[in-house]
Amino acid sequence: MGRSKSDAKITMKKIWAYLKKDKKTALALGFLFSISLAGLLLPFLSIDPNNFDPLNIQGPQPPSWQHPFGTDDLGRDLLLRCIDGARVSLMVGLIAMSIAMSVGTFIGAIAAYIGGWVDQLLMRILELFLAIPSIFLILTIQIMLKPSIYNVMIIIGLTSWMGVARLVRAELLSIKERTFITAARARNIAPLRLLFKHMLPHAINPMIVAAMLGMGYAILLESVLSFLGLGVQPPNASWGNMLENSLAFMRDAPWMALIPGLLITATVMALNYLGDALRQAWDPRA
Repeated sequence: MGRSKSDAKITMKKIWAYLKKDKKTALALGFLFSISLAGLLLPFLSIDPNNFDPLNIQGPQPPSWQHPFGTDDLGRDLLLRCIDGARVSLMVGLIAMSIAMSVGTFIGAIAAYIGGWVDQLLMRILELFLAIPSIFLILTIQIMLKPSIYNVMIIIGLTSWMGVARLVRAELLSIKERTFITAARARNIAPLRLLFKHMLPHAINPMIVAAMLGMGYAILLESVLSFLGLGVQPPNASWGNMLENSLAFMRDAPWMALIPGLLITATVMALNYLGDALRQAWDPRA
């Protein structure tokens, strides 16, 4: 049947115990929490990270007490722009992965539950999408459309569902053969209720792990698209377009490239660490 409250409490205790034991994962969680909180609070501080004085442009300034991350070529504070970029990147990762999880879960669940020719057809469609390099597909669609943050989220989400669908299908095929599902079928439980209340809850753990890893992939893709000018458009801040803007100043102002580059790397690594921690915590063999 569905998960009990005691099972959820045990799972949370295992996760917390793993976080206390693994300092890298605890640090990753603290980092993600910090940049998320800073990104959420920035719009309420009445500070515009894109604001600059066109009559007093002094070029990029190195890190100082006034500007801990330095300034860019227009004199804009890089700390504020990095925080604003964190908000954009995390929002893209969260929404894109939500779309991918929704589509992938639906297709994987239908394929596993119905089986037969429906399963075969859906898997052939999945393999067709996998045969096309996703980055080229995303670039092609973005070139055809007007670049915007909303297009980026939707396109990344609609081109990232295949792995989720495979994972959900594999988990449900295993769950479908268990004794409690056979008993539920014998009670003539409605198919949709059987699928969503009795089967899918038992596949939620690997799905959450896949979502954490997928968020890192989505953030990386958004940074690539913004770097190429096909994602977040200036003057709005994104770690990707901040990197692109820094290319002309690599020798004189290396901090303009170093800081957003390190933030992209640290965020993706933190999400991967957290996903691995969740996998270890939920692994019955651990």
